[in-house]
Amino acid sequence: MSTKEINEYYDSTENRAVREDLIYALSLVGEERIAIDCGCGAGSDISLLRSKGFEVYAFDVEDESINRCRKRFKGDDRIHLSKDDFSTFTYPDATLVVADASLFFCPPSQFDHVWSKISHSLSSSNGVFCGSFLGPNDTMASSDYDKEAFWPEVTVFTEDKLREIFSGFKIEKWEEHKVSGKTAQGMDHNWHIFSVIAKKI
Repeated sequence: MSTKEINEYYDSTENRAVREDLIYALSLVGEERIAIDCGCGAGSDISLLRSKGFEVYAFDVEDESINRCRKRFKGDDRIHLSKDDFSTFTYPDATLVVADASLFFCPPSQFDHVWSKISHSLSSSNGVFCGSFLGPNDTMASSDYDKEAFWPEVTVFTEDKLREIFSGFKIEKWEEHKVSGKTAQGMDHNWHIFSVIAKKI
């Protein structure tokens, strides 16, 4: 996306409503509260996590994201920000990993390694994952999707393949979303998203 589109997206999501999935995931986490926010954007999830007593490690590949979050959370020494992608980020031990609409953009060739690191970061008993994955019927998964204008590589999952990667987890919530509409840029889009909340076993 262009710099203008990135800024417009962050402007629209900076103070977005709290997602029900994340609220539910928070209720599953015990007293130790350490979270990783993968693809933190403008920081809306960081804000919620801090209000619930979490120490937050957050990363994003976009400079604009990190710059905004540094300004927004200036002086909070329990927020640790870094400009990284999924493969370069150093994952600390955590009790919660949040990856909402971000793991789509991990290249398929890197996903297994990245997922191993995410899973190992949740080594503590009952660590919780809360995130979403791209299904095969999404516009972004199609062969004619404009990868040069938006994103060069996305990782796509069928339900069977996705359930395989959660073999070491207890599924707490699983939803499949299929919706058609228009993007913020006014383009037609078919969304096919799997939302998953799972607890490490």
